[in-house]
Amino acid sequence: MNGRISTAAIYQQSVSLMLGKQARLSHLQQQLATGQKLVTAKDDPVAAGAAVGLDRALAALEQFGKNANTVQNRLGLQENALQQAGELMAQVNDLAIQANSAALSNADRKAIAAELAAIHDSLLSLANSTDGAGRYLFAGAADDTAPFSQVAGRVVYNGDQTQRRVEVAPGAFVDDALPGSEIFMRIRTGDGTVDAQASPGNTGTGLLMDYGRAPGTEAWDGRRYTVEFTAPDAYRVVDEDGNEVATGAYADGAEIAFAGLRLTVAGQPAAGDSFGIGPSASKDVFATIADLVQALNADPATPAQRAAMQNALQAGMRDVRQAAERMIDARAAGGAQLAAIDDAAELRASNEVTFKTTLSSLRDLDYAAAIGQFQLEQAALQAAQNLFVRMQGMSLFDRLR
Repeated sequence: MNGRISTAAIYQQSVSLMLGKQARLSHLQQQLATGQKLVTAKDDPVAAGAAVGLDRALAALEQFGKNANTVQNRLGLQENALQQAGELMAQVNDLAIQANSAALSNADRKAIAAELAAIHDSLLSLANSTDGAGRYLFAGAADDTAPFSQVAGRVVYNGDQTQRRVEVAPGAFVDDALPGSEIFMRIRTGDGTVDAQASPGNTGTGLLMDYGRAPGTEAWDGRRYTVEFTAPDAYRVVDEDGNEVATGAYADGAEIAFAGLRLTVAGQPAAGDSFGIGPSASKDVFATIADLVQALNADPATPAQRAAMQNALQAGMRDVRQAAERMIDARAAGGAQLAAIDDAAELRASNEVTFKTTLSSLRDLDYAAAIGQFQLEQAALQAAQNLFVRMQGMSLFDRLR
């Protein structure tokens, strides 16, 4: 049984064929014009989805780069501020050593005190440094207000303890600037473990020269002890509860050792004088400088007052040394973070090359293949058009004329 194909069906089939060829040519023309293999997602849904994921990954790399630039700027400014602060601490130490000379007059020491007061204000200004965008470097996460201010003659910290961690590459984080409390405020006194002080009420000329843990022993129990002079040439040691733990004869400059601790006193203490030794406390660098200024403005008139001033100056120099070391440690930590930013930049660059190469293989058009396909489709369309024209002439009415 033979099926019949109507003239309308033949026309419809031919038109559909030509429209399909024209659509294919139009799509190839769009690819050639844009240079993109994926004009729409339906061209290759899997490749299109992968390309979108790569676009997001590249956008994330760009954001990581911005993060790195921001934190690098802040860490660089922190480095500059800490370098200047370290120079100021060196000046404080030099001035304290100079002021400790017996050859200076009270007027000379007051002039040094004025210099120290100016350094105190300069250091406070550095501690309130900003990042150029109005955010304070050393305020932690509360960086919209100045972290340090003076209240009743003492500097207080207004920031928080947060140190931001910033992602600068996939899975790579760096720390932002340190909170100011960790650099300027919570500094261990003395040698960082043990601290000792002369009692403010001493009436003799005893000078605290050296102290610390006794070498080669772990006997110190972490408690505080007091060396009390029962006579100019005798002392006893008591613990926090007033229990006597040691006694001995005093000799100028001789070491006094007990309970895993040691200290050396020079000069001539008076009966009733005392020196305390125990765990280091925390003290801010501003208070250390302020105490030095106060000591130099004291106008000592008696040998006991001069000894008290010298003890205060030596204690200040020890605390200044601890503060300077803390700033060096902070600079080292910041330098490590800057090095990590450089490493992250290399990782981002490597990932960017890989992502762009993969994205190019998914999206970029192979012009040679596309042009060849375009010419092939063009020839096929021309053939279909020619066949359609010839088909139009296939009519019996034309034969009857």
